Amino acid sequence: MNKSTNQPTLDPYAAFIAIDWADQQHTFSLQVAGQTKKEEGTLEQKPEVIGPWVAKLRERFGGRPVALEQSRGALIHALLSYDFLVLYPLHPTTVSKFREAFKFSGAKSDPLDTHQILEILTKHLDQLKALNPDTEQTRLLGRLVEDRRKIVDLRTTHIQALGASLKEYYPQAIELCNGNLTSRLAANLIKKWPTFADFQQAKPSTVKKFYYGHNIRSPKVIEQALKLAQSAQCLTTDPAIVESGSRISQAHAQMIQTLNPIIEEYERRIEVVLSEHPKAPIFRNLPGAGPALAPRLVSFFGTDLDRYESAGNVQSFTGIAPVTQSSGKTKVVYFRTACPKFDRQTFHEFARLSVANCQWARNYVDYYTAKGKKYHTIIRALAFKWIRILFRCWKNGTPYDDNRYMQNLQKRGSIFATFHLEQKT
Repeated sequence: MNKSTNQPTLDPYAAFIAIDWADQQHTFSLQVAGQTKKEEGTLEQKPEVIGPWVAKLRERFGGRPVALEQSRGALIHALLSYDFLVLYPLHPTTVSKFREAFKFSGAKSDPLDTHQILEILTKHLDQLKALNPDTEQTRLLGRLVEDRRKIVDLRTTHIQALGASLKEYYPQAIELCNGNLTSRLAANLIKKWPTFADFQQAKPSTVKKFYYGHNIRSPKVIEQALKLAQSAQCLTTDPAIVESGSRISQAHAQMIQTLNPIIEEYERRIEVVLSEHPKAPIFRNLPGAGPALAPRLVSFFGTDLDRYESAGNVQSFTGIAPVTQSSGKTKVVYFRTACPKFDRQTFHEFARLSVANCQWARNYVDYYTAKGKKYHTIIRALAFKWIRILFRCWKNGTPYDDNRYMQNLQKRGSIFATFHLEQKT
């Protein structure tokens, strides 16, 4: 490996293979080095098919580069187990743009795509970046934090649906559980008293016992619940609305309670993996990172210091840096959409949370707020600055020191070391 570029040395390859990935069957195109003839075929997504196919390739050629329209998925996972293969994942947009540039019809087909992929591989190999997976620990952490986020988003969907359902027929339930629809109290309340009329018929002693059973012993809370039962009215008595609403509400509440322990287990496992990661000390104590974002930052940067050449690469890759297009006298700057959304959200969310825990970040937001900038524009700009800081910490292996950074800002006479919102005149 060429350590300075994170690329394999460009020794002559015996053959080049392009694969157009599909869910169950892949199309491939193979070209022997120095020849123009192409071999074509299909490959089923089955271990018992992929294994013998790769074995025959090794028998014929030895190691070779493989290009495909995928950076993560079943085929990539299968091919990564063969260390003699050099993989070059291509973004689908790259292949699409290449096709548009040289095929005026714009037609798309699997054989055509493999030809385009093969042409990119054979003619532009020096501009492609080989897939160089990080450590198992980093990859596991990355998968865990992404999967956790998916489950949290799924739970959020049920929370929002539960709230919308209750507002249609039983809004008092939201108040009775203090607005916390993720709680065991909320799920059990909706199950025990699926309608407000049911709750109104409950004895005060039963309501008191119910709250006690959920570790709520505040006389004020229980008194408010009993008062609500006496003074409030049902939003609707339409049997169709009430029955359908109670059924779907209980379903959503049950799903939320099912997901809660799953999320907690993910968080426990993430903490274990994070505690053993060599880069954890750099990101653990960042202001605002916390148990959710620290592991996401660790998994993003990883252990391979050649993964990103500069902070600018990180800023562009994550979509934090804006896109600038110039043509003649026209210059347009716009929000970058073609980026990994999870990574962009990681840095945006971290920058937002850092404001409450970092003085210079708070000064930064206050300064541009006073200038009339939009909030999320300011947060993206703050994330842009944070990436430069985190990149340097990652490269140097040095944890971020907030006091030291503030002192450096003060030495440079930076406005962000001293500015406060009340300074606005």
